[in-house]
Amino acid sequence: MSFDIRSATPILVEALDLHLIGSWMTTLELRDARFMRSLLAASDDCIKVIDLDGQLRFMSEGGQRVMEVSDFNALAGCPWPDFWSGEGHAEAKHAISEARAGRSYRFQAAANTAAGNPKHWDVKVSPILGPDGRPESILSVSRDITELKSAEERQTLLAQELKHRMKNTIAMVQAIAGQTLRGDLSLDDARNALTGRLAILGAAQDLLTQSSWARAQLRVLVGNALAPHGAAGRCDINGADREISSKCALALALALHELTTNAIKYGALSNDNGRVEIAWTFGADFRFVWREIGGPPVSPPSRQGFGSRMIERALAGYFQGTGKIEHLPNGLVFTLVAPLAALDDEA
Repeated sequence: MSFDIRSATPILVEALDLHLIGSWMTTLELRDARFMRSLLAASDDCIKVIDLDGQLRFMSEGGQRVMEVSDFNALAGCPWPDFWSGEGHAEAKHAISEARAGRSYRFQAAANTAAGNPKHWDVKVSPILGPDGRPESILSVSRDITELKSAEERQTLLAQELKHRMKNTIAMVQAIAGQTLRGDLSLDDARNALTGRLAILGAAQDLLTQSSWARAQLRVLVGNALAPHGAAGRCDINGADREISSKCALALALALHELTTNAIKYGALSNDNGRVEIAWTFGADFRFVWREIGGPPVSPPSRQGFGSRMIERALAGYFQGTGKIEHLPNGLVFTLVAPLAALDDEA
């Protein structure tokens, strides 16, 4: 049987084992058999020869290594499409049909190695032409792209995650702006209030960025929210640490900003003796309590401002729970009760 060298691809010349090449390529003179075998062994591509019926006839030494094949004789003669499942099986059958028709075909699909380890492959299938110009066998070259595919999937996931986070952030900015400008503040007061609230939102975003936008540590979040006000030294913080979702972290950071600002202006932090107790527990539910003590006498406000609306409604909504502010005579108390599952929910 003769072989038309003009139809040979460069990878075929590098790939085929000598004892098989001799039976297929009588017109091709090979001067260095040892060198060709070294090329086959060194390549991490899985190079195979398949007959026109789709049966596996040859696999390179490097291919056996990457496919974790210990005994090729156990695989020789097996239908090559059966190494694939699902869409990969259909693609492999189509590739053989294309090669029979004298056309090359390329696809990507998942298939396990002989040892059962999952891999993702980039596959190029080409016809090997006989002296009459018709396909007489098929060359398949599979390259392991598992790491590349995993990286692509991570990038896709990150892009989707970023899109979701941005939508949450924009919604929160809209809510902050709407609530701030809805009140009877002067233009200057509204501008200052909005700027301060957006700054706190930005600080919360910085905290999330440090953890790849995925989670925020609760104790770190509370400490960072109090720090810009210089209030951390007058706050007793008690509670086990835990990661919470980015959406809950943003809402809680804004609520703490409002509570701290109110305490500095009117509450426990407006004098030299008052303190704030911040505590949370994880039981059947998540329970978060802000309690002011030692401040001036408290009386309920005549109207509900932005802070109260945001804390009781928006914060509770983000946590899928209930929020309540109580203006007790000896100090303001805010209590948030939410299901534990809400701390992880990013929807």
